[in-house]
Amino acid sequence: MLKIGIAGARGLSAMTGFQSLPEVEVAALCDLNEELLDRESKKYGIKKAFRVFEDMLADDIDAVVIATPMQLHVAQAIAALQAGKHVLSEVTAGVSMEELWWLVETVEQSGKVYMMAENYCYIPQVQLIQNMVDQGLFGEVYFGEGEYLHELKDLAFYQDGRVSWRSYWQLGRRGNFYPTHSIGPVMNWMKNERIKSVICQGSGWHTAPQFRQEDTSITLCTTESGKLIKLRLDCLSERPHNLSYYSLQGTKGCYEAPRGCGDNHKLWLKGMDAATEQARWRSLTDFYDQYLPERYKNATEEQKAAGHWGGDFFIIEDFVNAVTQKAANPIDVYKACEWTAVALLSELSAMNGGRAFDMPDFHKWQRKEQQITKV
Repeated sequence: MLKIGIAGARGLSAMTGFQSLPEVEVAALCDLNEELLDRESKKYGIKKAFRVFEDMLADDIDAVVIATPMQLHVAQAIAALQAGKHVLSEVTAGVSMEELWWLVETVEQSGKVYMMAENYCYIPQVQLIQNMVDQGLFGEVYFGEGEYLHELKDLAFYQDGRVSWRSYWQLGRRGNFYPTHSIGPVMNWMKNERIKSVICQGSGWHTAPQFRQEDTSITLCTTESGKLIKLRLDCLSERPHNLSYYSLQGTKGCYEAPRGCGDNHKLWLKGMDAATEQARWRSLTDFYDQYLPERYKNATEEQKAAGHWGGDFFIIEDFVNAVTQKAANPIDVYKACEWTAVALLSELSAMNGGRAFDMPDFHKWQRKEQQITKV
């Protein structure tokens, strides 16, 4: 029996996924809010409840889900790994470059599974496009976009009026503080690429000048082979949410996610029309039967209801398989740190007039002289 401990009641979103898997038990829950901790542990039948993270690590558990505020992720992941626990960490992996180097080093020394829970990579439509990319239907993918538009000014404060951690670690920073939802799917579509450099500029302060975060920021990432990724983050502007917009352009076709108002996921592939001048979009739903991965087709209604458009069950399944069957880890520490570092480099770029900053290679942590941020 694989015993799981969840740090942060927010991590209970993973319960459906864990409960759907045999030989897995969520054995412990940890949260600072004692009332919430008591209520939720009873609701889900979790036998042990802790208010101190280290106390939970000392208990008889095999793996930890870290769903605490983002500034705690690395410290708690390192503590868990050093205690011999596997780790599934919420995004982002960390909040500083130094933390990312510490994390890589600890993961390699521990021999345990570390996976970042970037569940947007598991959205059904994202997985369908991934399958089509893998089969070469888009040709060579050389451009992609990801957007995260989520007005969250109210989350800068707790219900009792206290300033929340988001005021500092999200809205208190410039650049794209939350890039992994946007860049994760696109990087997977580009297959075996590594980010080479990051550029970011912001719109300035118009809607909510009390925050350090600008209304909108645009980040451009160039890969080692010269491919381009465009990211937009906007968590302040007065507008409808659009949490998962993506586009893809390849040598044989393209894909675009909806932008709202009845729009649908759509694609076009070379050869669908007599000439490109006559090209017209096709609905992605027309391709579900043929290209949606089998495990998504065969998912139970309970699994589909796990959250994030049905993706949350499958990320849990992959984590458990990586731990119990030594299966491939789809979002390992190297991807986690590179995708997270986009946030940190975008902040430096925005603060330096849009200058390009080089992405370090997190596989090379052993050489300290390479653990620098280059302009």
